[in-house]
Amino acid sequence: MPELPEVEVVRRGLERGVVGRVIDGVEVYHPRAVRRHAAGPDDFAAVLLGRTVTTACRRGKYLWLGLSPQGAEAAGPEAIEAAAAGAGAEAAAVGVGESLLGHLGMSGQLLVVPSDSPDQVHLRVRFRFGDGGRELRFVDQRTFGGLAVVSGADLPTSIAHIAPDPLAADFDVERFVDALRRRRTGLKRALLDQTLISGVGNIYADEALWAARLHYARPTETVSRAEAHRLLEAVRTVMTAALAAGGTSFDRLYVSTEGVSGLFERSLEVYGREGEQCSRCAAPIRREAFMNRSSYTCPVCQPRPRRARW
Repeated sequence: MPELPEVEVVRRGLERGVVGRVIDGVEVYHPRAVRRHAAGPDDFAAVLLGRTVTTACRRGKYLWLGLSPQGAEAAGPEAIEAAAAGAGAEAAAVGVGESLLGHLGMSGQLLVVPSDSPDQVHLRVRFRFGDGGRELRFVDQRTFGGLAVVSGADLPTSIAHIAPDPLAADFDVERFVDALRRRRTGLKRALLDQTLISGVGNIYADEALWAARLHYARPTETVSRAEAHRLLEAVRTVMTAALAAGGTSFDRLYVSTEGVSGLFERSLEVYGREGEQCSRCAAPIRREAFMNRSSYTCPVCQPRPRRARW
């Protein structure tokens, strides 16, 4: 599943490709792609017609496009700016405004492509714009992702429980450190808890724990404040580097809005490297089962704690 760097790459592409444009047509080819829109596919398409995309935002692994008020005339630059201003934190707090909320799931892609380009095999939803330029397509092979029109423009109310991510300006470091040390769980499980810190998934949790020299099963209540700060700094460093490389793409499923794969796979230190030498100590990387997935560690740099929490 794409994590913060991959989703942020897509958000930036949406900001370049669709913000300021008026939705002129919506075609839903698979109802599962809009299953979270309770009123159904026809309503999903109808409520988006004529709306201007005002913003492209992200929290953790969720993306959303802010929308101009329903029924408003096609917005020019001044109207777009006014709509975006009206979608501030105060407006979101009382449920004002609407957004097109998306989650990529396991294989979802949001592509901004020429309107005459061939349809993708797993095309689920198509968005056309009034200027006749490139269109937005939601492609999803496994249909685990989805789109919905929801309330809240600055922060959709349906994801208000998701914590800020470690690269966000409003991320409260000390609050995170305190909350982490109050938990009674393992470090990796805590990093994957999107209500504690968002955007971190299996890949970057393993990479950050290796960088911080901490084992994934280390009980959170035994972590010192200095170690918690070191871990957070490792998370930020790894994610910043991954973002600069366009994210991690093990296959063609995780791509930018232009269809370009990320290159951070080449820089991974432990994830997916079972049996290879650790770049710090040359010990063979170890893989272990963890929550129906895998965890990768260096047995020397990340010694297993005598008391482990999973």
